[in-house]
Amino acid sequence: MAGKALITGLSGFTGHYVAEELRALGYEVFGLATLDSPADRVAVDLRDAAALNRLVAGIQPDVVVHLAAVAFVAHSDVSDMYGTNVVGTRNLLQALALCDKTPGKVLLASSANIYGNAAVPVIDETCAPQPANDYGVSKYAMEMMARCWQQQLPIVITRPFNYTGVGQPLAFLLPKIVDHFARRQAQIELGNIDVYRDFSDVRVVAKAYGRLLSAGEPGEVYNVCSGVAHSIEDVLGMLASAAGYAIDVQVNPAFVRANEIKRLTGSRRKLEAAIGPLDDIPLADTLQWMYQSQIQA
Repeated sequence: MAGKALITGLSGFTGHYVAEELRALGYEVFGLATLDSPADRVAVDLRDAAALNRLVAGIQPDVVVHLAAVAFVAHSDVSDMYGTNVVGTRNLLQALALCDKTPGKVLLASSANIYGNAAVPVIDETCAPQPANDYGVSKYAMEMMARCWQQQLPIVITRPFNYTGVGQPLAFLLPKIVDHFARRQAQIELGNIDVYRDFSDVRVVAKAYGRLLSAGEPGEVYNVCSGVAHSIEDVLGMLASAAGYAIDVQVNPAFVRANEIKRLTGSRRKLEAAIGPLDDIPLADTLQWMYQSQIQA
């Protein structure tokens, strides 16, 4: 047994895949979630510091993967976003610092959104943060806050670029598009279609997180990305090939964000220098997996 792994946000989209990866690595997985959950996790609000202290003290984790966050960029409750992403993370770090033993690694999932509209074609970790929305600001504030705990905890920060897979909520763009194709819809309404994103498969992201728990250097920040950007038109074309028809795209002004980041493409040179090469899953294969899962459901 590799030890006890605590995953916050275990009931979320990413948490499921990270839990599978850590169990495969030999960890006993414990989870914190916001809703009533199965036996391997408990419900807690990260903003409740006293309750969080009790739960973390009872687990005494060997490693931690902190995924719990308000992760939807267009989330309407800004105070909830900042309270969860910044104060909730601080409460977790405080609870871990109070444990009888120090975890071997604490991985905090930030976001590539902190880079904003970077004026470089490929973004590495030296690129200056310039977040362009509240979600990006909240994640960058979380990173800055975490520096206060680096002397007490072995913290590694990841900046994942966009990723997707089976189980991602329909509020996110790619699952929405997949769902329309799976239901054979003739038309879809989208917002900003003139954007390019670096999409990864969630299973590759989970593998990277698992390796960083052993190979990540405390105090360092790592991009988690594919290094390849695809346009929304690319995505529509891949799904048209999978479904056998082209969907009519209508731009709905209500979905258009004025502060949308136009292009996000990451460099994972630093990540692979730390954990070794990752076996990529091409975006077309990920979309095919999602599409087949949807039509078979």
